[in-house]
Amino acid sequence: MFKYHTPEGFDNLLMCFDGEVLTGLCFEGSRDESKTAELRTSAALPSVFHDTCRWLDIYFSGHQPDFTPAYRLGGLTPFRKSVSEIMCEIPFGQTMTYGEIAKRLKINSAQAVGGAVGWNPICLIVPCHRVIGANGNLTGYGGGMENKIALLRLEGSLHLQRPHSVQHSQNRDTHIGKNGHPHGANAQSG
Repeated sequence: MFKYHTPEGFDNLLMCFDGEVLTGLCFEGSRDESKTAELRTSAALPSVFHDTCRWLDIYFSGHQPDFTPAYRLGGLTPFRKSVSEIMCEIPFGQTMTYGEIAKRLKINSAQAVGGAVGWNPICLIVPCHRVIGANGNLTGYGGGMENKIALLRLEGSLHLQRPHSVQHSQNRDTHIGKNGHPHGANAQSG
């Protein structure tokens, strides 16, 4: 396992590989960290980690990288594959709702889409943070809601004055208003 030190405002990232390609990328201390617990680690820095660090450096500078590090999504069912492919089509700086993904897949369950999005073991590169609930509702992110808000802010799809202005609550949601600012039970002003 290798740790990538992120800029201020984000938790650090952990990377894992299977000996060849990236198999895990998650925020340190998040509930997603358990997805990488049993993955292979290495004393030497593999080339895929160099590529991933370069990708992350570009991303955290506020730009969409023009390459993708080699990765493999383990445990991929046909449904998860379809959802992951759609997530990878969401452009930098834009979002898509669970319901919009469900419509593209011609299913009636945004909740099933949510399960597939939440399964994603490689955050950022497979941009699950760009998937939001109906009406701009920011629900569920295994990497932590503060990180999701900070990522959307970095990409310019969410405008906040302070990225850490969200209270933790499993039963409350944050919403993106028409002006691009969060509001709702989790949002706090000034």
